[in-house]
Amino acid sequence: MAVYDRGMEQFAPRETGKDSESDAEPHAEIARLEARIEELALRLEGCRKYAAAALAAMGLGAVLLGAALTGVIQFDAVTVMASGAAVLGGIVLSGSNRSTTREVEAELAEAEAERAALIGSIDLRVVGERSRLH
Repeated sequence: MAVYDRGMEQFAPRETGKDSESDAEPHAEIARLEARIEELALRLEGCRKYAAAALAAMGLGAVLLGAALTGVIQFDAVTVMASGAAVLGGIVLSGSNRSTTREVEAELAEAEAERAALIGSIDLRVVGERSRLH
């Protein structure tokens, strides 16, 4: 994952003329969007971790209830309540996380589309091949 280093802006090529100010603006906006995209990708990774925790909680609750029903562990009210709480907690966490994941994915797609549009609006020039010195 690439990290944007603001200290490297001093080495960016600068053009002279009236278009240099308008050219610098898309570059700064692209850099801001890339930082936002990176932040959203980290949030999405966190959502994936919560989804794994929700699945683990539901699985643990189901295994606990299954073990109690088959007689592996003692079947009592505490076991049933603990397994039910784990399953329901996993379901709630999964549902909440799913909506958050969708929101983050939508924001990420929007930021990537905006970045692509800005990159497309920059007047890029093709650099020709240099002659070799050796």
